[in-house]
Amino acid sequence: MDILLALKALIMGIVEGLTEFLPISSTGHLILAGSLLNFTGEKVKTFEIVIQSGAIFAIIWEYRARMMQVCTGLFSDRTAQKFAINLVIAFIPAAVLGLLFSSAIKAKLFAPVPVALAFIVGGLVILWVERRNKASTVPPRIDSVDDMTALDALKVGLAQAFALIPGTSRSGATIIGGMMLGLSRKAATEFSFFLAIPTLIGATVYSLYKARALLSVSDLPLFGIGTLAAFGSAFLCVRWLLRYISSHDFTVFAWYRIVFGFVILATAYSGLVVWAD
Repeated sequence: MDILLALKALIMGIVEGLTEFLPISSTGHLILAGSLLNFTGEKVKTFEIVIQSGAIFAIIWEYRARMMQVCTGLFSDRTAQKFAINLVIAFIPAAVLGLLFSSAIKAKLFAPVPVALAFIVGGLVILWVERRNKASTVPPRIDSVDDMTALDALKVGLAQAFALIPGTSRSGATIIGGMMLGLSRKAATEFSFFLAIPTLIGATVYSLYKARALLSVSDLPLFGIGTLAAFGSAFLCVRWLLRYISSHDFTVFAWYRIVFGFVILATAYSGLVVWAD
């Protein structure tokens, strides 16, 4: 295996794991990292989606007791049944829209400048929601994912669909969307974690199927390095984020998005950095 390619795969995996569950867009960061590393092309786009499975395994491991409880209670526990149905309902909007528009989105929006614009817009939305929450005297309507209705799940699923735009952030769309709909910060964050499981596994399987002609057995080591790196960094990030949200809001991520977005635009238009599409 080419050592340089392996190092690029390792870096991309770490970037994926560190950004997947933060409201800063893992896809956007992967596009930017790939551009800087000159790690681009159709096969790399598939790589970027597939290594998300590593981040998902981190969530499954972190919440293994809850996952086991849901699986064993699907035919007997009403709470487990309701939870599973809500996940399916929330998964549907992004799945349908992704099937319809994924090719067009990849062709037009998987580039640094569109990602930078999405960073900035998303950051402004987070600032607005956080300021609105601070000014509100009404407590969250939903304090636990088990209290969510099917309609709540559908609304969060519709919010997740905005993350089809690279740079928007799947976790950001679902967490901030959930908070706007009355979920507590903890409930919105945890539901975002759980919703990532069917969403990203579905995206991985679909991407592998679509790119089957491009891939070969020789690609397995590279994909394996990226996936393992994503698992390790995502596991650490999830543990940290759960502690962070107990006493902090998401304002710092909003400013990070805005500043980073303007840096990308400035370097692109000044020619200081040649961002590869």
